[in-house]
Amino acid sequence: MSIKITGVGSCIPDQRISNKDFLQHEFLNEDGAAISGGNEMIIRKFKKITGIEERRYIDPALNTSDLAAIAAQKAIEDAAIDPESLDYIIVAQNFGDVKHNQKQSDAVPSLASRVKHQLKIKNPACVAYDLVFGCPGWLQGVIHAQAFIQAGMAKKCLIIGAETLSRVVDSHDRDSMIFSDGAGATIIEAVNNTENDGIIAHESASYTLEEAYYLTFEASYNKKLERDIRFIKMNGRKIYNFALSFVPQAMKNCLDKSGIQINQLKKIFLHQANEKMDQAICERFYKLYNLEMPPHIMPMSIAELGNSSVATLPTLFDLVKNNQLENQEVKTGDVVLFASVGAGMNINAMVYKL
Repeated sequence: MSIKITGVGSCIPDQRISNKDFLQHEFLNEDGAAISGGNEMIIRKFKKITGIEERRYIDPALNTSDLAAIAAQKAIEDAAIDPESLDYIIVAQNFGDVKHNQKQSDAVPSLASRVKHQLKIKNPACVAYDLVFGCPGWLQGVIHAQAFIQAGMAKKCLIIGAETLSRVVDSHDRDSMIFSDGAGATIIEAVNNTENDGIIAHESASYTLEEAYYLTFEASYNKKLERDIRFIKMNGRKIYNFALSFVPQAMKNCLDKSGIQINQLKKIFLHQANEKMDQAICERFYKLYNLEMPPHIMPMSIAELGNSSVATLPTLFDLVKNNQLENQEVKTGDVVLFASVGAGMNINAMVYKL
């Protein structure tokens, strides 16, 4: 028996927000003082570091759970399964449904319950719950699904990563330009075969002693705004250093555990957090084996889609699997490595054979 991804789907919002759309923003430092140099300089530096040229924002009439349901329906259709046969629906998210022009999160009922409702699934044995694990949430959900299937508690699971970060960004914080919206979904199920494929190995870790508050929910940098309204905030420098220190080793631990040789890897799917950071992570990973990073090994979608947190990995995998990224493809028999890092601080990795 193998535990495999049998269906994929994504929901990428249509609204494109380019870097130029931030030229009129009033960007402030944490102390509320204006940032010197002007917005053109801020945006130029931002593009150089992150690689982001544009990002996608959700339609005002939709919420995170809506994106999740759309992506889920596509994954169900791709897997050609009856949704009533699902044993678990796990939605990785971090901020619940935040409606347009509102700042209060709504997470009761869970987004997973809302998705199950939208899919019109009647089966009460299909258990729906949310997973809050920062940006690595979707991959952690896949790890949950594998455990349920191995334990005989499930045969088919729907794992979704969905986020609408445009609803929780501080327009006065230059880091707000990183974030975007989207959803990606996968069907994970047991497949009766004699192949050594599907999920081969995984690795997870949480660093909280000093690192727990690198990503937080805080008041706006604009001191004139209401202090009780919160926005996503991050310590970019500490996150960058943390990721480079711990993610490559977690990737190596996972690959070594799998028994797969590094030259067998066809693709590395990294959480689309920051182009410069992802490139450095991948290079350091190969240096752990005294190797240079091969060309085209790491697909990237961040330039056009931005950082949509838990949605970046399943969305990226969907794009590559369906030949929608230039010079990037995967086929049956390919071995790939997934890895992610995010709020918590949490890290995970998974070796997978298509």
